[in-house]
Amino acid sequence: MRAFFTVAGLALVLAGCSGAKPEESGASEQAAAPEVSAAPVAYASLTGDAAKGEKLFMQCKACHAIEPGKNIIGPSLHGVVGRTAGQVPGFNYSPANKASGEVWSEDHLYAFIEAPQKVIPGTRMAYFGMRKPQDRADLIAYLKTVK
Repeated sequence: MRAFFTVAGLALVLAGCSGAKPEESGASEQAAAPEVSAAPVAYASLTGDAAKGEKLFMQCKACHAIEPGKNIIGPSLHGVVGRTAGQVPGFNYSPANKASGEVWSEDHLYAFIEAPQKVIPGTRMAYFGMRKPQDRADLIAYLKTVK
């Protein structure tokens, strides 16, 4: 019974991180695949707003901190823009993330935040993705200020 409540609680947390309502998150019976925009919007065509991004970061705070060296469920995102994936000291990354060799450029973060499992298959980041292109651009604008 305890395991059931742990799994159900995790499903609710993950639904909250996605910004989706629980009935939209796929937490009930089957995990929903991330929705990826039918007509992709290029990151370069957007201008991010760091103030809006800071508010959007509230979705990320359940798993990530912005303080240097403070790892929670996910690694610290302090200085993430320009950092190589899988490199925060003291964080236990998935083998897929460690081996990716990806640099968290703005374009790469934009794609990853939309659909983490598609960008780095095997990542442990259990997040359904941020659907709105402008929200992703705003979040990245905020993350660029955290260095």
